[in-house]
Amino acid sequence: MEMTTSGSNGDSKGDYVNRDGLNGGNSGDTTEITVPLSLPKRMTPVEGNNLYRLRDRKFVLEDKKRLCAWALGVALLGILLMICRAEMCPSVYHPGSSYSFIISCSISMSTACLLVLIIAFHYKDIRLFIIDHHHVDWRIAMTGHKMLLISLELLVCAVHPVGTYWEVALSTPEWRTQRLDANTSLSPTASVLCVSARHGERVADAELLLSLLMFLRLYLVHRAILLHSKVLLSASYRSIGSLNNINFTFRFVLKVLMDKYPARTLLAFILLIWLVASWMLTLCERQKQQVKTGNMDTALWLIAITFLTVGYGDVSPETSCGKGVCLLTGVMGVACTAMLVAVVTKKLALNKGEKHVHFFMLDIQISKRIRHAAANVLRECWLRHRTNLCRRSNAEQRRHQRCLLEAIRVFRHLRLKQRKLRDYASEMVDLPKMQMIMCDLSANWNNSYRELEQRILSMEQKLDDLNQCFQQTSELLSRALCHRNPDIR
Repeated sequence: MEMTTSGSNGDSKGDYVNRDGLNGGNSGDTTEITVPLSLPKRMTPVEGNNLYRLRDRKFVLEDKKRLCAWALGVALLGILLMICRAEMCPSVYHPGSSYSFIISCSISMSTACLLVLIIAFHYKDIRLFIIDHHHVDWRIAMTGHKMLLISLELLVCAVHPVGTYWEVALSTPEWRTQRLDANTSLSPTASVLCVSARHGERVADAELLLSLLMFLRLYLVHRAILLHSKVLLSASYRSIGSLNNINFTFRFVLKVLMDKYPARTLLAFILLIWLVASWMLTLCERQKQQVKTGNMDTALWLIAITFLTVGYGDVSPETSCGKGVCLLTGVMGVACTAMLVAVVTKKLALNKGEKHVHFFMLDIQISKRIRHAAANVLRECWLRHRTNLCRRSNAEQRRHQRCLLEAIRVFRHLRLKQRKLRDYASEMVDLPKMQMIMCDLSANWNNSYRELEQRILSMEQKLDDLNQCFQQTSELLSRALCHRNPDIR
């Protein structure tokens, strides 16, 4: 809505309005001032809220990806510090020393940071749920199952070795003699956990269990793969998946990766299992002295032959922990072998075009052999008939009879083989081709039907035009006759 004010002597029509509201099209005294009384049209509150909601959702997803990446990095840092602590003690420093305390504090600090990042990640997840469901109460998202999963995740991430905090700075001669005895009894590459001998085996076993359980933090890898995958980031994938009721979980992303990059995915998975299981076996077997599997090279060999389910028997684990690691490695080896067989089978399988060419050539070869077999049947029939006409010996008749039966058997066998080949080829190749042909025929029939309808309509229109022309012709004839003979009506 606008209010316009014009001069008394001016024309109400102007060419344009300048920045000051004056009509600059005519050079006369006419002035026209345009004052807008209403603001420009804005979007409705619903559209604005939707745009803000989409923007907030995008920001929350970016925060989730960032937090997941940081959590994975901190988890890997904690595992790396734990490995350094187990490898360096007591060969580099003794338990209870300042170096051991610093590394243990670093592991605890990384664990605390990881817990904070996990809590922040789930906070962003709850915010995303609230945005997706139009700002509902956050307590709706906190179901019992969700709370159980969060608690279990926090428990898994909180596990780390804490035996160093029980130690006291041991600098007595007794510890030095124990250290010298341990260094002389152990191999150069072996080392025990950073716990003094006075605490007993229970503390050492608990420390070993806590160290091994830190590898459970690797579950964050699947979350990072899911959040950083192109499948989840692509709008096309999400739109088509929502139309087909597909949930974008890690299982779906793993299937996509195995379909696109099967060799890389399987190789990375096998290498990760091999290295982690080998180090875990080494850590388990170091509890006992004079054990071959306490060395990393022997552990790599044992894990490899266990993973491949070969088991030469030259090396075997001695501790219960090592036996459990080998058992889990064997189970994972069977699963990876099954996946490897599936990948190799898929790579070696023929595609549709290759199958069509292969079956076509086999059909041609069998057809040639069938023709030769039919010719052999006819030849043996003729020889058998000629033998009967010439009344030769019974032995020659029996020989030709046997040859005839053998030729008939070969002919039937080849016909059966050709029938099986054509049935298999029709199942694998020809059925999709036949479906495409039927679709093309159906489309052609529909087009022909439409053209026939159009032609019938045009014929009806032409018939109507002819009928009108006939009526006009009859009227003209009657008028002409009436004009020549006025007596005729």
